[in-house]
Amino acid sequence: METFELRPAETALVVVDLQKAVVAMETAPRTTREVVENAARLADALRGRGGLVVLVRVATRPDGKDMLRPVLDPGAPASSGSRSADWAEIVPELAGHPEDHLLTKKQWGAFYGTDLDLQLRRRGISTLLMCGIATCFGVESTARDAFERGYQQLFAEDAMASRSAEEHQHTVTRIFPRMGRVRSTAQLLAALNAR
Repeated sequence: METFELRPAETALVVVDLQKAVVAMETAPRTTREVVENAARLADALRGRGGLVVLVRVATRPDGKDMLRPVLDPGAPASSGSRSADWAEIVPELAGHPEDHLLTKKQWGAFYGTDLDLQLRRRGISTLLMCGIATCFGVESTARDAFERGYQQLFAEDAMASRSAEEHQHTVTRIFPRMGRVRSTAQLLAALNAR
C-alpha cells in the first residue's frame, strides 16, 4: 500500500450531505450505509489526532424561498418537494461531536454563501479529505471550489457514492485526479495512523 504523509492539525475531513434525507436515497457503486461507515471511521480517526471534521448539510427554509430554481428541460430530475421534519439532520453515526464544525449550505457546493473558507483558514487547514453523497454533485462542487482556493485535496473514493455507478466513476476518474489524489479509506486511515 502506498504511504504518504498527512498532518492532522492541518487537515479537515469535509463530509458532504450525510444527512437523513440524502442517506435515504439509493446510491451506487456502494450503499449509503457503506459510505456512512467509511466516513465515520475517517472522522473518528481525524478527531483523535486533532484534525477538524466539517459536517456539511443542505437545508432550506420551510417555505422554500431560499432554494435555487433553475429552468430545467422537460423530464429532467428536480429536487423533491416534500421533506420530513428531520430531513436535514446529520446521521447519528457522525453527529454529536461538539468539536466538529456544522455547516449549512443552500446549494450543491459548501463554499459559496457560507463561512467554510474562513473557518478553515483560521484553523490553519491546508488539506481537505473529501467524502459524502453525491460524488458528482455536492462533493464535486465543493472540491472545485476548494481547488480554486488552493487547498490540497484527498478524495476518499469508497466514502462517497452517487445516484449511479457511472456518475460516480466519471467524477472519480476524470475530475478528481485533476484537483487532488484519489485514495481509499484504508489508505487515508493508514496515513493518519502513521503520525
